[in-house]
Order: sequence, then C-alpha cells, then structure tokens
Amino acid sequence: MTEPSPSSPDTGIALVRDIRWGDMDALGHVNNTIYFQFCEDGRIAYFTALGVEELKTRPTDGPGMVQASLNFRKQLRYPGGVRIETHCTAIGTRSFTLSYTIFDAADGTLAAEGSSVCVWVDYAAGKAMPLPAEFVNRIAEIENNPARRDSVLPSSE
Repeated sequence: MTEPSPSSPDTGIALVRDIRWGDMDALGHVNNTIYFQFCEDGRIAYFTALGVEELKTRPTDGPGMVQASLNFRKQLRYPGGVRIETHCTAIGTRSFTLSYTIFDAADGTLAAEGSSVCVWVDYAAGKAMPLPAEFVNRIAEIENNPARRDSVLPSSE
C-alpha cells in the first residue's frame, strides 16, 4: 500500500493498494468483502490524516461506523491494484459521512463506490457523542472546505 496522498489538488485522501492473490474467490475475481476492506483502508488512512489518536480525550473515545453501503461497478482480478479515494461528504454534530471511490489502478476505470456513516463514540458507554471541534476543523482542512466546519461548529470557535 502506498502512503496516502491528497485525492485531488483540493480535497480528500487517496491511496493505492495491491490486489493480493488471496483477495480472489472461487470464481477468480476479487471477493465482494474485499471491496469493503478497500473502503476500510481508505477510512483508516483518512483517520490517520486527521490525527484521530491525538483527538481522543479518553482511550474509550473514537470513531465508529454505524452504516456502510457499496455499489459494485467492475470485477477486479489479481494481479492488479486499486486507487481508493476517500472524502467526507457530510458532517453533523454527532455523525459524518465518508464516501469512497475505488478505481482499477491499471486503467482508472471505476470499480466501486460507496459510503459509510460514522459517529464519535464513547465505547465504554456504548453511545454517540458530539464530534470534537478539532476533529471537525481537521475535516474542513483536509477537504479544503470551511463550510464543513462552519455548518457544525458555533461561530465563536
């Protein structure tokens, strides 16, 4: 896997991941569950870029996923690779949506697209908490979109 980079000059995070032999199923193409792992790779790269570990006020706080969906557009096969682009497309006071676009690295064709809704969770209590202000600020920076921040945080922050 390559180091994450901006997905475009302005927004998001992108990375390239190799398709492994073990990613294929009995039909000879990448198994559908692996596409969700590609999204996970994108999500973790995005969280790393945000510095999520630095934003936790307690070890029991952090992001959690509450919904995921994926549309499969192209079968992929070994050997090969994928380019995964991850963007925050919506943000609220307790949740945010990450969108994923997965491309065949060889020819740039769309292989899958999807999204996940995530929340900031108190894992010990098992419930969502308000998103930390600095978390929202960092999303606005990565997305080069102050409106993301301004729509959620009070104007005094």
